[in-house]
Amino acid sequence: MRIATWNVNSVRQRLAPLLAFLREAAPDALCLQETKCEDHVFPRLEIEDAGYNVAVHGQKGFNGVAILSKSPLQDVILGLPGFDGEAQSRYIEAVIADGAGGVMRVASIYAPNGNPPHTQKYLYKLAFMETLTRHAEALLGLEEPTVLAGDYNVIPEARDVYEASAWIGDALFLPQTRAAYQRLVNLGYADALRATSDEGGLYTFWDYQAGAWQKNKGLRIDHLLLSPQASDRLARVEIVKSMRAGEKPSDHVVIYADFAA
Repeated sequence: MRIATWNVNSVRQRLAPLLAFLREAAPDALCLQETKCEDHVFPRLEIEDAGYNVAVHGQKGFNGVAILSKSPLQDVILGLPGFDGEAQSRYIEAVIADGAGGVMRVASIYAPNGNPPHTQKYLYKLAFMETLTRHAEALLGLEEPTVLAGDYNVIPEARDVYEASAWIGDALFLPQTRAAYQRLVNLGYADALRATSDEGGLYTFWDYQAGAWQKNKGLRIDHLLLSPQASDRLARVEIVKSMRAGEKPSDHVVIYADFAA
């Protein structure tokens, strides 16, 4: 089973590479972030024609999350349970068949950026992370294979950024931010990439500015967090770096995990 996540940075602008990825990589589920459109203009028909069921939680021009799945989506939850700031569409969760007679719970998450620090935007980010941690803890009680996937806007460690010293004052790398992410992991979730590799320089985002892609000045901010039941089945993780070199690419690339039956 293959579960993928991608900050698509406008699903309508990236429809061609999205359909190409679905065709070539054939994920069982793909979590999208920053779809940037209302639900009624999401390209549902094209994605359904590619063989996928669709659940969306969008808003006009900003944010927006979705889950695409080969199997029907059940128990869909729109919005992060318990979060007061859910006027922004940043969370969707659903249950899908796992191909082995069971189910897997999957969430698509677009956490706030939080910049500039020392503003309400950063407090909003921390509040979102705190609520996500409470919900993630509750999900562990279900004892299901669970994948919390998405753009967390968190650089967990210095090896996850091209030059840590340049990001010391940024909301993505502040100690409070990294501590909030670690509290989530410490509940019992595994960072899928770090469960398979200790290597530095593995990035999922390259800014459009200042030749970041050409100079490989990247960040790892897109993560797949796995419950113990999912972690036990983890087989491999791959970052599809080549997507950043495509025509009119998103500034993020897909990262996916493969799970044994």
